[in-house]
Amino acid sequence: MNHLIGAIPRHHYIFIDSEFTHQKSIGFIPAVWIGVVSFHGRMWGCTVMLESGAIYRNLPPHAVAFSDNPEKQWTNKDAQAWDCYGETFSCMEYSYLSGLDVKARWNGWEKMGDYLFTVAPIGDGYSSYPEQAKEFSFIKLKNNRLTIQPTNHLLYRDRSFTRNKDMTFPTELKRQMDVWSCE
Repeated sequence: MNHLIGAIPRHHYIFIDSEFTHQKSIGFIPAVWIGVVSFHGRMWGCTVMLESGAIYRNLPPHAVAFSDNPEKQWTNKDAQAWDCYGETFSCMEYSYLSGLDVKARWNGWEKMGDYLFTVAPIGDGYSSYPEQAKEFSFIKLKNNRLTIQPTNHLLYRDRSFTRNKDMTFPTELKRQMDVWSCE
């Protein structure tokens, strides 16, 4: 389904930095992550339910953690590579990727993590051009932080299929630039 606000494939128990949600910060607090929000030119927003039962919408990804003691220095540029392309998207979980090792590379760092789900923007000024079209994977990093990266910033390891044991990023791939049609 395509939307501005949408459910994620399954909920996740997380912690959020109360600096983003409360008048007085009380550290990282438990929440349940249930959805995402997309606005052109902004970061992805996360919709969460707080322990009080309140729903908090459009929480920035750098406020999300997967423990109450995550890596402290986590910025918006660490959490996400690019702003959202538009307001419509499709959210899915590639079951094949669940459980695989994933390495994310962005902003001068490389970190290992776990795949959560993928969001594909559609119907915007970029997605119809092959060289611009991206899917964004939401990754739970081993430092207990969230990062949202396009596929060209990620490597997956399937121990029964991939041969790249060191998980080095390939340099021989070319960017998709063509559009094909059968008529």
